Amino acid sequence: MTINWFPGHMVKARREIEQNIKLVDIALILLDARAPFSCRNSDLERIARNKKIVMILNKADLASPEAIRRYMQDLKQEGFLVTAMDSLSGKGRQALLKTIKSAFQEKAEELQRKGRRPRAIRAMVMGVPNIGKSTFLNCLVGQKIAQTGAKPGVTRGKQWVRVREDIELLDTPGLMWPRVENEKQGLKLALLDIVGENAYSEYEVGLYLLSILKDKYPQTLVDKLGLDAGNKLGEELLAEIARKRGYLLKGGVPDLDKTCQVLLQEFRRGKLGTVSLD
Repeated sequence: MTINWFPGHMVKARREIEQNIKLVDIALILLDARAPFSCRNSDLERIARNKKIVMILNKADLASPEAIRRYMQDLKQEGFLVTAMDSLSGKGRQALLKTIKSAFQEKAEELQRKGRRPRAIRAMVMGVPNIGKSTFLNCLVGQKIAQTGAKPGVTRGKQWVRVREDIELLDTPGLMWPRVENEKQGLKLALLDIVGENAYSEYEVGLYLLSILKDKYPQTLVDKLGLDAGNKLGEELLAEIARKRGYLLKGGVPDLDKTCQVLLQEFRRGKLGTVSLD
């Protein structure tokens, strides 16, 4: 499955990010904790290469803690500052603020040497669409200041947000890369709702999710979906879920489309437990 999902506004968004990066000291790049490597946009890392970069594993409540530790270690080995956060509950907020101050320390000392007055830290919040930037900003500020929505690409235009007196954040629109050619990466991005729903087949993504659960989280199939996978194929498991839940078409035929739709919603909301994809 090759995904082409690069709406016209993203060309403008990339240009804006490239122009505004010079206004900040630090780049905060949000990644989905369930598949941080699959949702890394190398364009953003290239744009921010001359800034301190903090990688934030967002939605950490939805991922396996063991996998998060592994992901964080790998990113640290690449030379990034890394932290994990659940923007809905606020868990990890204080650790992030501490990391931001640590990233700015060198710049603060430089300003002091030059006899400049202390000023607020300026950071840009970056990431692919629907990575949770608006919820993240609302969490940091402690009130609803950014529009949030389930559709990728809700954020528009330049938006500065003040966190306390010493940190200012510049929000940016989510930015994808033009073409996702790796099939598994495309399936993961679709599963995480990062690309628009017109870019993929829910049936294909639903089957992929079941294959992940069957291979890596068989107990989830039992506990959350009441299934005994055995040697059954994905199509058989889908049909079994449909029958168990009464998702039937005329003549008792399993409604696989509806089943896939509900299954993806449950995964995205964390109803299937903590699942890591990378």
